[in-house]
Amino acid sequence: MNTPLLQVNNLTRHFRMRTGLLRRSTEVLRAVDGVSFEVGRGRTFALVGESGCGKSTLGRTILRLHEPTAGRVMLDGVDITALGPAALKRQRKHMQMIFQDPHASLSPRRTVGRILDEPLALHGYGTKDRRRQRVLELLDIVGLASATRHRYPHEFSGGQRQRIGIARALAVEPKLIVADEAVSALDVSVQSQILNLLGELQSEFGLSFVFISHDLAVVQHISHVVGVMYLGKLVETAPVDRIYDAPAHPYTRALLDAVPVAEPGRRDKRLVLTGEVPSPLTPPPGCPFHTRCPLAMSVCRSRVPRTIEIGQHGRPHQVSCHLHDPEIGH
Repeated sequence: MNTPLLQVNNLTRHFRMRTGLLRRSTEVLRAVDGVSFEVGRGRTFALVGESGCGKSTLGRTILRLHEPTAGRVMLDGVDITALGPAALKRQRKHMQMIFQDPHASLSPRRTVGRILDEPLALHGYGTKDRRRQRVLELLDIVGLASATRHRYPHEFSGGQRQRIGIARALAVEPKLIVADEAVSALDVSVQSQILNLLGELQSEFGLSFVFISHDLAVVQHISHVVGVMYLGKLVETAPVDRIYDAPAHPYTRALLDAVPVAEPGRRDKRLVLTGEVPSPLTPPPGCPFHTRCPLAMSVCRSRVPRTIEIGQHGRPHQVSCHLHDPEIGH
């Protein structure tokens, strides 16, 4: 059996925040709190959840753009969290990122050619002529004309800029790409083009993706496995069809019920959330979701739910919810 390309084990990222009138008090913000999952080779693991749930912080911590507070990240058998600066720099060519805002993530003072040449030069990718040829290859791969290498980012549309961002991520032939809300800033018609491009690249180059999004409609068409995050934790993880056909966690059900459908009358019973996401500085006791859950029980207010395996026929499906715990009476 093939080992997963990426293994994330109990990954944690806490930030120390100074609070109070004179900023003399220190509190811990639990942005990512003990997250574990795997990504297979040539597969896409989608992270979904509301804004502020820790998705982007998790993605950056996997790549060590944020240093982890605890836990371990294994990429193709290499412990990323244990690497020193020099070894980490060598490893970065195997893991790249596509950012949410293609305008902000591309230098306005550099041409597209220079933007794409930079990671190649940084990782010692051949001679100058070989790098120039690689830039032309990258532009062709993402559907841009070779002449665009002389232009600046502001001369392109949002979709074209994101194609440049994708080309930059592909430049050094990575194994893993973390795509952080890669289509959320684009028009719907452009979103589909970029999603199709990512799917084609995955098929052609065997790429693995961690795809971060708040839009479950987008996730459905690109992912193989979905992880649902709430307040820094994964509350449900399952194959994409299981998430959409048989969601187990009330939070997952509420997120799906919030997705617009062509026939509004199809949904007789919608699970509607009320209130705001609690602050990760002061998470509620027990289940972190109980303050907003319409199905909450008394045990939810005092006991943290354990992760239950409810998958069948060799298809893993985990959920952290007392409703599915056989040890708790309902």
